[in-house]
Parts: sequence; C-alpha cells; structure tokens
Amino acid sequence: METDDDYEKNPLFSLTVDLNVLDHLADGLYSSVAAVLTEAVANAWDADAKTVRLDLDIDDDRILLADDGVGMDVDAVNERYLRVGYRRRDDSGETTAELRRPVMGRKGIGKLSLFSIADEIRIETKRRGGGIVALLIDVEELREKMKKPGYEVYHPRPVDPEHAQKLSDRGTVVVLSKLKKFRLRETKPESLRRRLARRFSVVGSEDFRVYVDGVEVTSRDRADLKFVQYAWVFEGTDFSVPDGGEEPKRFDLRAREAGWPPERKISGWIGTVDKPKQLATPEGNLNSVVVLSRGRLVQEDILPKISSAGLFTKYVTGQIEADWLDETGEDDIVTSDRQRLREDDERVAALSAFLTASMNEIGNRWTELRNQDKTDELRSRYPRIDEWLRKLESGWKSKAEKLLGRIAAMEIESDEEERDRKELVRHAIYGFERLRLRGDPEALEEALREGTDALLRVLSARDSLEAALYRDIVSNRLEAVSEFSKLTDDDAREKVLQKYLFDHLWLLDPSWDRPTEDEAMEERLRLLPEFADDEATNERYGRIDIRYRTVSGKAVLVELKRASAKPSSGQLLDQVEKYQKALKAKFHERFEAVIVLGSKPENAETAISSVMPGSKVLTYDELIVRAKQAYSEYLERSRKIDFIDGILDADEP
Repeated sequence: METDDDYEKNPLFSLTVDLNVLDHLADGLYSSVAAVLTEAVANAWDADAKTVRLDLDIDDDRILLADDGVGMDVDAVNERYLRVGYRRRDDSGETTAELRRPVMGRKGIGKLSLFSIADEIRIETKRRGGGIVALLIDVEELREKMKKPGYEVYHPRPVDPEHAQKLSDRGTVVVLSKLKKFRLRETKPESLRRRLARRFSVVGSEDFRVYVDGVEVTSRDRADLKFVQYAWVFEGTDFSVPDGGEEPKRFDLRAREAGWPPERKISGWIGTVDKPKQLATPEGNLNSVVVLSRGRLVQEDILPKISSAGLFTKYVTGQIEADWLDETGEDDIVTSDRQRLREDDERVAALSAFLTASMNEIGNRWTELRNQDKTDELRSRYPRIDEWLRKLESGWKSKAEKLLGRIAAMEIESDEEERDRKELVRHAIYGFERLRLRGDPEALEEALREGTDALLRVLSARDSLEAALYRDIVSNRLEAVSEFSKLTDDDAREKVLQKYLFDHLWLLDPSWDRPTEDEAMEERLRLLPEFADDEATNERYGRIDIRYRTVSGKAVLVELKRASAKPSSGQLLDQVEKYQKALKAKFHERFEAVIVLGSKPENAETAISSVMPGSKVLTYDELIVRAKQAYSEYLERSRKIDFIDGILDADEP
C-alpha cells in the first residue's frame, strides 16, 4: 500500500496555488451555489460535451457532475485542470476543437469555485481510447500543507475509479463531498434549473443538454416568459415562447447604435409583465435583465446601470446577448466570478447608454399600451362607462379616457383588489365631473402629466362634501330656496336671509361652497371701534350682521341692510372706505365686502370695488334668482350622480 511518503516522493498530480488566492477565489468570490455550478457547466461546454448531468444528494453529502466531453489524460489534468490561471483561449484558440464552439472560459480559475461548497473534490476523467484518470483533492489537507514553510505545490491523491460506467467512452465526472451545507441549505433542483436556464442561452439546444436530478433544463425553466405581456425584441433575434406559453404582443427594437462598428450588435429581448408580483417566484426574483456573452451570463442584472428608465422597470424582465463584451483580443472586462461587468470600460458605457435609450423608448410605449389595454378591460367589465364617455364633449372625453387609463393601470396591492379599483374609479369619475363642471381642465392636464400621485392629489382635493353627500346638499339648498320663494315681504326675507346666510354663503356666490370660521379673528374685529357690537356704533357706521367670514383664502365682510333702505352709491362708498381704513391698520388679509339691500344704486358695485377689489352689491331679489339657479344646477348634478353610481354597480349589462 502506498504511504504518504511514497506518494509525496512520486507525485502523479500537482496543483500550485497561493493560500491567499485560494481563500479569495474559493471562499469569497462566488455569491451563490448557482454561480459555482455555472462554472462547472461552462467547463463542460468548453470540453465539447453534449450532455451534462447534475445530481444533488445533499442529505447524503454528495453532488455529482458528469459530462460526455473530450475528457483528460494525466498531462491534461496537470496542465489544464490543476493549473490555476490556465488561459484556454491563449493556448487552444477561441473555439473548441471538435464542435467549434466559442470558448466560455478565460481566466482559468473557475474550477476553484467548487472549493467554496465542498472540502473534498473527486475527479474521474477519460479520453476516447485512453484509461480513466482519477484523483482526489482534499481541501482541508491542501490548506494545512500550504501553511507549512517551503511547501509550494500540493499533490492531489490518485484514487481508484468509482464511476467507470459513466465513462464508458469518454468524459469527466466530478463528485463533491464533505459539503458546506450552510451554503447549500436553500439549493433545490427546481431552483437550480431556473437559475441555470437564466445563466445560459445555449442550454436546451440540440447539441447541449443539461439535466438536474434527471430533469432537463430548458428555456421554460426561465419562467420569465410565462407572464410576459409585451415583448420588445432586438432585430435579428430568433424569439419564441416555450411550448404551452402564451405569445406576448411583440415589438421590434434596433439591434445596434448607428455609430457602432459592424460587429457590435445586441440580440435578445426585454419584456414587461402585468403585475410586478408575477416576477417574485419562490426560486428568486425575476425582475432583472441578464446580459450574456458567448452563451453564458456576464452580468446578473443590467437594470441598475440603466439611467432614467423610470418606475416601470419593476415590471421588467429580459435577456440580452452581446458577444463583443467578451472578445478574446480585448481586455477582459468580466469580473473574476464571471457575474458582473467592470463599469470603467468603454464597452460597458456604450452598452448602458444604448440600453438607456432603448428602455426610454420601451417605457413610453409601455405606458400607452398598458393604459389602453387596462381601459379596454375596464370598459368591458363595466359597459356603462362607455355610455358616460359618449355624453362628454370631445375635448373632455379624451381627458376622461386618459384619466380612466391611468386609474385602471394603477397597481393596487389588496386582498380585494378589484373592489378597491372599482371604488377608485367611482371617485375618479366624481372628481372628474367636479373639475369639468367648474371648467378646470388645467388642473387635470397638469396632474396627468405629473403622474399618478399628482392625479390622486387633485381628485382627492376636490373630493369633498359634494362627492359623498350630493343628495344632502341638494336637499338642504332646496329647503333654503323654498323658504325664500314663499316670502313676499322684503323685511321678512331679510330675516330669513340672516338665518341661512352664515351657513349657506353659496346664496351670495355659488363658488363659496365651503367657508371657514376664525373665531379669533372675529374677536379681534370686535375690538375695532368701527365694528363694535353696540347701538352707538351701528348708528354711526351702519349695522354689520355678519362681520367676518373666510372663503377660499379671502376675508369676506358681509353687511345686510334693511330692504326698505335706499342708500346712494356715494353713501355706500363712504362706508366701505371707513371699513377699509380700519382693517388695513390692523390686518394683513385681503378683504372683500358684500352688501345686500332692497334695491341697488347705480354704479354701486363699481364704486365699492375701487376701494375693496372683488366686492359685490346684491339685492334680495337677485339672491332668490341665484338660489333658484343654483338649485337647478345641483338638482342636475344629483341626477348625474345617480347615473355615475350606477356605472359600476354591476360587472355585466
């Protein structure tokens, strides 16, 4: 039996690696088990394998990787497999010997990735017509020996083959044991298949098949195309959906920048889904665009490098290929773990700029498509929406359709999502009608330009008492107007006016819907001699029944004169000038005056507006006419609300 001394004296295999390099490459470089096994699959590709099998038996402390590639003899094991930093492309060319495949490997360090998940690596390999070469790398033994002074070369131990049946003709079997199970606890066959499918574009082709626990890895395992609603495909790409998948709406993208060299072009596709949660799978988040070169991943996600792509990117998945990123004659810009591109290279900057422009183009088109499709879906579900739209003027109709599209396309996370969307649409229509009746398209246009948040702010700002209590408002105003209409005596009307005016300023001006009170201001006004509540002051200055009221940020002073009183324009002007002089001395607010009397002197409103801009002079008869008009308007609004309420009451006609 061979002793340790004999084995060291006559070594068959030799591995030279610095311990610091081993620690960096084996333990600190690879972020996931999928990244580690990607290196093994890439090695099989470069070995002209047509079939690769990965069998996970983690509970029994074993992972087996087998391929039917060209295999190795002892010299090849030492010169290529055990030689850290072996540059395959420099020594053997850019393509493989038999199948002329583009070589994936470059730095010659990928085999060390296996050290990060296992402490024992057994290699059995055979070339056609040769014998089986078998060796064992004990990682702990390697570390201990490399710590000894003067020990520079580690000699893996030759072992008897255990997998001759898998190597009847040729190929390589790698068995991992003494697994680092803390790194493997989340590794499941279906998850590994999905990750490998996203890391290789060549997997599943006729001449390269990969199996995990006996199940072939195919493009279906990517799972990103399963939910893709719209797909943007770079020109020249052979794009197809796996069997059983639904074809998305497809759009073309240019494959290269105008000023690029002829050999530079992009292939692949970028897709968007209906809901971001569709990309959150148990095996990982698919909200990424992977970049591949020479058939394997070189960037796990390019989205973070794309500037100004917009919030829509949370709906994005995809796969692009650019072989010019890994040209043999150029500097290697792929990081050592072959999962990321170096950002300081011109090629990466060019790719990022090109994809930024492409994503901006996609984002604009995606918004239009999504809004239109969601609006069509909404109109199909609630047919009476079409009836409402047909009743709108053409200019407002287009705004309404844009509004519905924005609301319909909003992402609502809720257990009762459709109910929430239904209520949102209902209140959006309420808010839209309020803006339309007030002739305020600018507020809606600006909000639509700014986005969903601004739109909701506009609608919620207008979604006040009228939105929820239209019928109550109509009822209350009808009661007030009815009482006015029954009165024939002007002085009696004055008393009724005093009763309702403070809580119904809309009788003075329909735009004054929601006045606010300020008791502190009221008390400060009382301290001014001109506004004291006593007989002498009323005799000198005139009686002010409602001293102060704020409306839309303005301070309104309301004076009620007896219906029988007939002051001249000059008298009213003198009185308002006294008020203005007193108010300016104590307050910074802008005041307006409203004077109500039996008959209106000629030019009275023009006169007092010259002192207090915006002031009004009204008669009791005018108030009654205005009240009736307001009642008619609100009654019509009530009928409109009855119709709007019914728009969404049933899903089908």
